Amino acid sequence: MKFTLSWLKEHLETTATVDEISEALTDLGLEVEGIENPADRLKAFTIGKVVSAVQHPDADRLRLCKVATNEGELQIVCGAPNAREGITVVVAKPGDYVPGIDVTLSVGKIRGVESHGMMCSERELELSDEHNGIIELPSGEVGERFVDWLAKQDASKVDPVIEIAITPNRGDALGVRGIARDLAARGLGKLKDRTVDPVPASFESDLTLTIDDDTLDGCPLFCGRLIKGVKNGPSPEWLQTCLKAIGLRPISFLVDVTNFFTYDQNRPLHVFDADKVAGNLRVHRAVGGETIVALDEKTYTLPAGAMVISDDNGVESIAGIMGGDHTGCTDETVNVFVESAWWDPIQIATTGRALKINSDARYRFERTVDPEFTAEGLEHAVRMIVDHAGGEASEVVVAGAVPNFARSYKLDAKRVQSLVGMDIPESEQRQTLTALGFRMDGDQAHVPSWRSDVQGEADLVEEVARIASLTKLEGKPLPRATAGVPKPVLTPLQVRSSAARRTTASLGYNECVTYTFIDREAAALFGGGTEATELENPISSDMSHMRPDLLPALLRAAARNQARGFADLALFEVGHAFAGGKPGEQQLQVSGVLIGRTGPKDVHGASRAVDVYDAKADAEAILAAMGAPAKVQIMRDGPAWFHPGRHGKICLGPKKVLGIFGELHPKILREMDIKGPAVAFTLFPEEIPLPKNASASRPAMDISELQAVERDFAFVVDAEVEALTLVNAAAGADKALIEDVRVFDEFSGGSLGEGKKSLAITVRLQPKEDTLKDKDIEAVSAKIVEKVTKATGGTLRG
Repeated sequence: MKFTLSWLKEHLETTATVDEISEALTDLGLEVEGIENPADRLKAFTIGKVVSAVQHPDADRLRLCKVATNEGELQIVCGAPNAREGITVVVAKPGDYVPGIDVTLSVGKIRGVESHGMMCSERELELSDEHNGIIELPSGEVGERFVDWLAKQDASKVDPVIEIAITPNRGDALGVRGIARDLAARGLGKLKDRTVDPVPASFESDLTLTIDDDTLDGCPLFCGRLIKGVKNGPSPEWLQTCLKAIGLRPISFLVDVTNFFTYDQNRPLHVFDADKVAGNLRVHRAVGGETIVALDEKTYTLPAGAMVISDDNGVESIAGIMGGDHTGCTDETVNVFVESAWWDPIQIATTGRALKINSDARYRFERTVDPEFTAEGLEHAVRMIVDHAGGEASEVVVAGAVPNFARSYKLDAKRVQSLVGMDIPESEQRQTLTALGFRMDGDQAHVPSWRSDVQGEADLVEEVARIASLTKLEGKPLPRATAGVPKPVLTPLQVRSSAARRTTASLGYNECVTYTFIDREAAALFGGGTEATELENPISSDMSHMRPDLLPALLRAAARNQARGFADLALFEVGHAFAGGKPGEQQLQVSGVLIGRTGPKDVHGASRAVDVYDAKADAEAILAAMGAPAKVQIMRDGPAWFHPGRHGKICLGPKKVLGIFGELHPKILREMDIKGPAVAFTLFPEEIPLPKNASASRPAMDISELQAVERDFAFVVDAEVEALTLVNAAAGADKALIEDVRVFDEFSGGSLGEGKKSLAITVRLQPKEDTLKDKDIEAVSAKIVEKVTKATGGTLRG
């Protein structure tokens, strides 16, 4: 949103400087993105007078001029046709920057003659496109700053242009008057009255309009007036200057009027050439497939349901977005119908997005304009047209009624302190809201029609704090308990997530933060990509589904790094994956991938390709940091994206899965464009059981003073028997005495025969009360053999 300082002063009576206004706007939430001040680029130039002008000895078109300046007489070589003795000029001296030609002057030689500066044209000073000769001033004293002289003669030439960023909720600030209202409430001036003397009706309009019943939700109010006998043409100089300053191209007076009020009071308007309208106007919804050539001379095919304005010939305007070229005004226009309507923001945004039209009208209507100003805005425009272009106006034609957005909220003065932390007296709060247009009735604040963003009591607090300035907030320590240990504020899951991040990073992984959305193809590879997780309105085609796992995004990141020459990678992420789109169908995960080769492992810098045991070791270390039990089971039957024979599930029983680790399936690597060996793990912090007796301190160390005993066993079993089955059976022989069971050897073939293998285990016995005797050891050994034989069908190897 752009506006000039003089334009702002049409609504705000103020003596504030541009810098003061800029600082206040940013503080009010209307962030100033830039200020273009012509005075800054013109301040170096001074006024001079040509004392003499003679022909250059070596150039027919150049003249040697003696120019009186504030630094004495300077010799300037000039090629302008109007350079002559006695004229008052604008002088740029060596060291001055000339914006129109993007040059910083220095003393130079032109055809062998020194020139100490230049006399400027309007284009060289960016005052206009005029470049036929140098500027000839009608007055001015030698040495006077040109910018000061120009400000006295034509202030518009040095009028600062301010550009602000508008957040979507502040549609009222898309008009200069709305900006002035905020500044007045802050105390930077007084808001001027907005009044209009309506043009008296001279006749009853023979052009009528109607709104279809099924369109009233999209256009509840449509006003218009027919004006006969206007004389269109170029706009007055002041209007052209206003529009040019904010980057708009003046077209014709009738069109410029609509553009002016769009920016002046946030009231988009449209003018139809009434002589080109066949029959009457009708607001309705498009059936779909109709075409219209709009004012931008492009042809648009309308989607079904789009609001349009039609006459007997068909669609003449895309409602609230852009008028049609057929009924647009030209220099020959004599009779016009001025339209002022209120359009539903959602429906305007939907149609504009479908047609990919970005217009000033659409930008404002989809952020809401003041519904109660619809008819008054029409009167402002009609008055300006009649005053400058002549003509007679009809009675007002109205269809529909002003939509009722009246609402009020209770002003609780104490909530400013509780919500924002600012101590503002109630009288000041009421004064602030009144200055912003709220009507106070007791403790009820009635919201003005132009503030659609105010939807509750908290919004009243926000307005009060915004005008008072949030920079006045003072940091204050929170009250602390006088005694005792405060309760923990982090949930167990938050503690686990933090521990997982620290531990994984300490293992050499780099943390990634990826989008929750991925493409359908990648989601399908990891068990997702269904309608349950599909987004209705995705950001882009490659973000169409909620991620079913963290690994797809990590692998995409790894592929991008490999494409840039980084072959060895260790990446991890902590975040949620989604099995569906309903609450409760998400799960927190900790995932990591290892790709390529490990880092140096010895003094010689040797490395090796990553394997499944790297992923297993890291997964177990992270689970331990999150508080998982030490005794777990490694089981098969993981998801399809892991290699079927080189992965494992870390479980507490067959249904309690704490994590999965292993090599990634070759098909996954091909689809994700990953080169080299790749292993990964996915852990589920929510599945880790909470300790039965939670304590902030560590338990006491339990070390037995009694001698531990280890015994080795070798069993011959069928080749299909898993080592885990044998280990679990041996560990269950005496849970109180057996501390650990581990496999240390596997042998097959030879004398064992086909389909058989030998598994050797070490069993560690740790007594708790008495030293073990031989008979105790023999008894436990017998139980171990019995349990293993029953579970596996194996026999003790002789």
